[in-house]
This record gives sequence, structure tokens and C-alpha cells, in this order.
Amino acid sequence: MSDTTSKPALIVPLTQSTVGEMRSAMRQSAEAGADMVECRLDYLANPPDETDLKSLLEGNPLPVIVTYRPKRQGGRFDGDESERLKILAAAAGLGADYIDVELDVPPASRPKGPTILSHHDFAGKPADLDKIIAELEASDADVCKIVFAANGPEDALAALDLFRKSDRPMISLAMGEAGLASRILAGKFGAFGTFASLTPGEESAPGQLTIARMKNIYRWDSAGPATEVYGVIGCPVAHSMSPAIHNSAFGETGIDAVYVPLLIEPGAENFNRFMEAVAPWTDMRGLSVTIPHKENALVRVGAEKIDELSRQIGAINTIAITPDGSLSGTNTDYAAAIDALCAAMGIKRNDLSGRRVAVIGAGGVARAIVAALSHYNAETTIYNRTFTRAEKLADEFGAKAQPIDEVSEISSEIIINCTSIGMHPNVNDTPVPTDTLARVKVVFDTIYNPIQTRLLREASDAGCMTVSGVDMFVNQAVAQFEFWTGTKAPRDLMRKVVVRHLTGQEK
Repeated sequence: MSDTTSKPALIVPLTQSTVGEMRSAMRQSAEAGADMVECRLDYLANPPDETDLKSLLEGNPLPVIVTYRPKRQGGRFDGDESERLKILAAAAGLGADYIDVELDVPPASRPKGPTILSHHDFAGKPADLDKIIAELEASDADVCKIVFAANGPEDALAALDLFRKSDRPMISLAMGEAGLASRILAGKFGAFGTFASLTPGEESAPGQLTIARMKNIYRWDSAGPATEVYGVIGCPVAHSMSPAIHNSAFGETGIDAVYVPLLIEPGAENFNRFMEAVAPWTDMRGLSVTIPHKENALVRVGAEKIDELSRQIGAINTIAITPDGSLSGTNTDYAAAIDALCAAMGIKRNDLSGRRVAVIGAGGVARAIVAALSHYNAETTIYNRTFTRAEKLADEFGAKAQPIDEVSEISSEIIINCTSIGMHPNVNDTPVPTDTLARVKVVFDTIYNPIQTRLLREASDAGCMTVSGVDMFVNQAVAQFEFWTGTKAPRDLMRKVVVRHLTGQEK
């Protein structure tokens, strides 16, 4: 296994177009908490000479890797190869801590000096990966580096496994959004280092997070061999607030864990391929599951490993994983919604019995809520654009169905919007005519972005009690946290994180 006694380095690639800008970014990287920088000479507007190298390397505040990446390996240099290698040799002679040399450079032509020997594949995980690793490890390089595009988060796990099992200092990364876990978890598994950009737009490869996100969201400084791993499965996941919420909660409660995004394209085969890659060595302990994999998650876990109401819903959004790999699951959506509604109304769940509720929509969220309302004996009517879908859902749970055109005739005490109507960016839309709201007591919008939808504003103006989707969102995250950890979740903090993100206070 890789040596984990020295702290893995958080390396900032410098992709500025002038030496002066690189020097400035180097100082900013040090201030931001980087451990090392990589000077990407192929990003400079003009080919560097020895004077440029001296300016870059004299009095530098951090250890420096010098890289002059050719186009054939994903860089920008397309000039004379011998001149490129001379520049790297000169950098080594001027005190660069490492020079990055590509594996396809013949051994006899490789510049002398402390070397990171690297191979990059932008098409995907190489079919001959074992051969490439063997060649890297057989070299006299100081650090071995393999980088390839990820086709799924299972490739991120494959990248982590490479340096986990290696006895050489190694960097192994899976590029792209699907490979993010390989960057975030590099420290846990003892990599030589990982890369993070100084600011958005200064990335040197697909999928690099900023150093601020690595430190502030993904808990880079606290990760170690004992850190447990959690994540959110979905497509898309790039804008999910769940990593910020759960990582903040782990930090607040002192739990040694990190929560990562896991992009899995639609299809049960893609979901199952990742789940099969989750071996005990990953320390994966829990997963949030969102669109489009909630049904796939139920099938994978097995109906016998989930609660009765989740079985009725036919989907789960939470998986717990024991150290031996056993799975269990639940659906926190229904409880999150019902509890948000009951808390606002000041009632118990059983007090929903006999209350008339109009549910707008017949998708996944509506299904979970209708199942729960049925369980607590509410009188539910489902309104949906596709009436046959509303009828099917209503028949399954003993509810009534109405065409969406009849929504203006609602006479229910409670309205619950389970559609995306009014969601950002279409914030001027509403699923319910304003005049209808005068006959209603409670309006619950499951949308959480924006925090106050047009429906909720108009309901408030009409004198209705309102329930925000933020409350449901926080409730389901709290329930997931407690299902996984057995620890009381810091609800107030988690809500503050959600609100900060939704109001643009945290990026």
C-alpha cells in the first residue's frame, strides 16, 4: 500500500498565461492553504526561456511541479519535442521540486531530476491499465501518475484502488464529474496528492474542484484512513446541496466522515455496476439516492430489507451499508413531507385522518406523499396533467383522481404541490389559480428553489398557512443522517446551509 505517513498534497495547477500571473497565483495558492503548485508551462502565451524559469522558481512560497504537457497527452504544447524536454531539464536544474514527464517519452530521452512519470487517457479507463501501472512502477520515477476519464463513479473507485494497493508514491485520478470521488478521497487512501484549481475557470483537467470547495465543503484537511464515506447517487448531481449539508453535519457532530457526489447515468445497469464496485475497503457506509435511481435502489437492496411503507411507495432514497457490505434502505421523503406538514399545522400524524387533501402531480414525490396520506387515512384527491396516471396512483392507494383542469374547483383543506411548476427559473408560474386559495387553509409546496414560490406567496396573501419545500428537504436530510449514524442530526445548522445555498450566500 502507498505510504500514508506523510500528508497527501493538495496541489493547485497554475494555468495563467504569463509568468507574472503565475507568480501571483502561486502566492494566492499558498494563502488558500495549498501544499504544492504545478506550473503548467504549456498554458503560457509565449514559450518560456531560462529567465522565465528562474522567475518562477526563485523564492517560491510552495514546492513546485513543472509540467510542459504536449497535446498528445491532453496539454497545449505542440512544438519541438527536444526543446520541450530541454525546458523540463532546465527546470530541474533550477530547483523544481518535481518535473512531470510523460510515460511515452523514451527512457533515454527523459530529463534527469526528481520526476513524476505520468500517463493520461481522455477516452476512458485504459484497457491495458495493468500494463501501464506495471510500467510506471518499474521505472525510477519518484512519483507515478495515472489519469483517465471516468465513465462512472466505479472508475473513481478503480483509481483510488490503484494507489491504495501500490507501494510507490502515486497520483491516480478519474477525470470528469463522474470521477470526483477520486479527487475528494485521495487523501483518505494515501495518494501522493490531488489537484484543485485556485478559482473556477482555472482548471487544468475536467472535474477539478476549487481548493476552497475541497477544504470547506469536502473536509480535505480532516480526511484520513479511518474516514467513512457517504454519497449522493443521481443524474444530475452537480448542483446538489446534499454534500454541503451532510459534510457540515459531520463536522458539527465530530463524525469522521465525508460525503461525495456520485454521477450515475440513467439505467439499472449503470447503478448496479457502481454498487458492485463498492467493496469493503471503500468504507462506504451510506448513500442518498435521487432521480433516476430510486426504483433501482429498492431492487438492489431488496424488498425484505426496507420498511413496509417504502415497499408500498416502490422506491427508496436512502441506503445504509454495513462494514461487511450488507444493505438496508428506507424512503425518507414521505416522513419528511408529512412531518413538515404536521409541524406547521401543530398536529400529530394520526390527526391527518379524515382531512381532505389535494395533491397536485402524480410523479415520484407525489407517490411518496399519497402513500403516507393513505397510511394516515387522509381523504386524498390527486390532480394531474395526465389523468390516467392520476387514476392509477389513486386506485393503488384508495384516493380519488381529477383532471388538472379541475384544480380551480378544489375544496380541500390542504393543497400539496408535487409538480415542478414554479421551480427556478420559472418562478412566475403557479399550479393553482389565485381565487382557489381563498377556500383553502394550508398550502404546502414541495419545491425548495425558490424558498418562497409564487404559490406560497399568493397563499400567504390569501390567509393560508404555508409550508415550504425547504422544510421537507431538511427533514429528509436529517432522517438520512440519523438512519446512517444513529446520531441526532444538527437540524438548525443543516437548515442554515440550505438557506445559504438557495440565497446565493455560499457557492
